[in-house]
Amino acid sequence: MGCNGNCGSCGGCAKELTLAPQEILMLKKLGQIPFLPVARKASDMIPVYLEDEDCTAEEYSLVLQLLERKALISIDYRSPLKGMDMQAYKGYPVHGSFALTERGQIVLDMLEIQGISD
Repeated sequence: MGCNGNCGSCGGCAKELTLAPQEILMLKKLGQIPFLPVARKASDMIPVYLEDEDCTAEEYSLVLQLLERKALISIDYRSPLKGMDMQAYKGYPVHGSFALTERGQIVLDMLEIQGISD
C-alpha cells in the first residue's frame, strides 16, 4: 500500500505543518550551517546534539526526532563530520551528522519568505 494522504501519522504529506519555536530555530541553524554533528549511544537511536545551549540536550533530542519524523531533516550515523572536535560527545560512541532534506529546505524557504521567526 502506498501513501494515500489520510494516515495523519508521518507528517510527510499533510497540507499543514506545525512547528515549535525550537524546531524553527534548528531549521534556521541548518540554513546557515548545512551539516551539524549528532551522536547516540550504541544501545539506542536517540540523537544527541550538544553544540548549542539554546535548549537542553533532552530538548534538542526531541527537536531532532520531531524534525526527522516530519521529514525535514535527515540523520545519518554513518557520516560523521570530518575534522569536527567531538570531545563533547566522548560518552556517545556512535557519531554522525544531520542536515536538511529537500522538504526541510522548502519549509525553511517558506518561513523566510513569510518572515516567520522563532
